[in-house]
Amino acid sequence: MQEVFIEKPYQFVPRLKSSWRQRLLLKTGWLKRVIRKREGVVAHECRGLEKLSRSLAAGHSIILTPNHPRTADPLAMYFLANELSQPFYTMASWHLFNHGRLSRRVLRLMGGFSVNREGLDRQAIEEAIEILQHAERPLIMFPEGTTSRTNDQLMSLMEGPSFIARTAAKRRAKQDGGRVVAHPVAVKYLFQGDIQKVGSQVLSDIEKRLSWRSQDDLPMIERLVKVGRTILALKELEYGIEPDSKMSLRDRQTRLVNRLLCPLEEQWLGAARSEEGVQIRIKNLRMKIFPQISKSDLEPNEIQQRWRAMHDTYLAQQVDCYPGRYVRDFPSVDRVLETLEKFEEDLTEQARVHGQMKVVIQVGDPIEVSTKRERASDGDPLMSQIKDSITGMLQTLQHESKMCESVV
Repeated sequence: MQEVFIEKPYQFVPRLKSSWRQRLLLKTGWLKRVIRKREGVVAHECRGLEKLSRSLAAGHSIILTPNHPRTADPLAMYFLANELSQPFYTMASWHLFNHGRLSRRVLRLMGGFSVNREGLDRQAIEEAIEILQHAERPLIMFPEGTTSRTNDQLMSLMEGPSFIARTAAKRRAKQDGGRVVAHPVAVKYLFQGDIQKVGSQVLSDIEKRLSWRSQDDLPMIERLVKVGRTILALKELEYGIEPDSKMSLRDRQTRLVNRLLCPLEEQWLGAARSEEGVQIRIKNLRMKIFPQISKSDLEPNEIQQRWRAMHDTYLAQQVDCYPGRYVRDFPSVDRVLETLEKFEEDLTEQARVHGQMKVVIQVGDPIEVSTKRERASDGDPLMSQIKDSITGMLQTLQHESKMCESVV
């Protein structure tokens, strides 16, 4: 499990309101150097800037809601800020502020403020509402809530951005009659390197880890699928499930996720909630399990049990992030690379940086946020509109990917 949970009491980190430091950092080229070194992004293209410019010129309060396929996304969004000469604010997970003083300082200079993803963070919510109420700067919120590594598909969206935007819209309408708009943003990464070379290296390392001989006699896609089925089967066996090759991969994933989450829900929430979305289920569990871990009055065995439960929620999240037939149905270079990275990350907790990535950032049309609380049978209407907009842009952008030559 990656170090995304901090075993100490949460302390809110507020925004820095001064914008000149962020402007200076962007002008120095620091962003390009960092994202190239840490994430392998060597080129970028921003599209639809005129839509965002019009909203800024109109004085609207703006919330930007990008998809979240890679850890590079928060940095990549600042290419927009740089080209618009417009500083942003970003709501960022608290664990990112605990990677050292320098990292914390830079995050704050870039407009970041913390949110406790494992609890109800009223301070972060109020901070975000205030930013939008007064139209200080565009606010970035990632509605998926976590990194997916599935660039062409969205996970379920959290409803937090809608609550924040709607509350701010009410306050702003009362304050000066101004509007709050949401701009959906599609972030798409295009790998410009040699997928055969990269894929062979990663798969050979994974196969060695599985005590296999190299399977380099197989086509790339077949080799990838074989490794994926094996990793899933190993996890099923670990949790007492007999692998069933007659079941679809999606059904097997759902079965494993329920094996992980249902007992925890029965223990912590009173009943299993298998009918709800996986990410919502995980969030509800973590809000119950995690906050007490940092308390000194818990017995060591209780802390250990809670960490084991957190590990199970993490595994459920990782399993759910593999869409069924993702590579088979559209065997692009980028889908192959994402799947390779997910395999490596799940096995070693860190995916290597391959470089030669181009990021395309597409700004969608503004969606005016209603001041009224609305509900529909399929969820929050604002989040549905945001999801439809991002999905449409991603479906168009996916065709800019190169196709993998090795297809069976």
